[in-house]
Amino acid sequence: MATTLPKGLLEVAYEEAAQAYLRSLPPEHFMEATAQATQRKITVQSMDLLKLQRPDVQTFNELLVQYPRPGQRRFGQVVPDNMVVVTKETIRADSSYNVPLEPAPPFCVMEYVSKHNKRKDYEESFNKYERELKVPFYLVFYPDNQELTLYRHNGRRYVSVKPNDEGRLAIAIVDLEIGLLDGWVRYWHKGELLPITAELQQNLDEARRVAEAEKRRADDQQRRAEQLERLIEEEKALRGLDKQRADDLERRLARIETEFARFRAEAGKAPGE
Repeated sequence: MATTLPKGLLEVAYEEAAQAYLRSLPPEHFMEATAQATQRKITVQSMDLLKLQRPDVQTFNELLVQYPRPGQRRFGQVVPDNMVVVTKETIRADSSYNVPLEPAPPFCVMEYVSKHNKRKDYEESFNKYERELKVPFYLVFYPDNQELTLYRHNGRRYVSVKPNDEGRLAIAIVDLEIGLLDGWVRYWHKGELLPITAELQQNLDEARRVAEAEKRRADDQQRRAEQLERLIEEEKALRGLDKQRADDLERRLARIETEFARFRAEAGKAPGE
């Protein structure tokens, strides 16, 4: 798709592409695991607080990003779970974020991947962020196994960001640090934790209590299984011991019977025989 079209026609083309993309989405795209939804809420609330101190930080939620691809008639399209753009200028995005028509490209994209409900082709999205859009930062979180990774684009590809002395992943340009706290991705600005609303905090606390209860139940089941396994092994050992004792008793009885038969045979012989 040529980007030399007049701006008005280009806007129409992007809107038509956005509506076509929406119609093409399968039902599972609109399904979201609870952990994914919760994490997006945390991110949105944290970024809203960050915006009070950094007005140039603007955050978007599940917004289609469209961009031209050299040599391709169709626009590139991708939908991050959350996206951060750094600019003080007004962003006009409505149904889609059309990169050439906006004052700044995506600065950081965030994805939350659940093994229970992936919804998207995250591998394909990663390639688009890295190779086509070259988004400076890409954050991916796997709530199921508590795996958090921040990638930084070095101009050619993504490289993972190493934790700082506090164990957090830093994006120095916006004075932001990212880390896990009580099982969720949380954000620090200039070393201070960005708080979340009381209601969401209560939900997080309840989710943590449920998770801890499930872990205790799983641990109890594991202990019971291990105890049962030990009892089975002990029973097998006792059975083996009982069988050995029975075999020994049978052999002793056989020897006694043999000796008794010999005694009777010798006792029945006449003297001098």
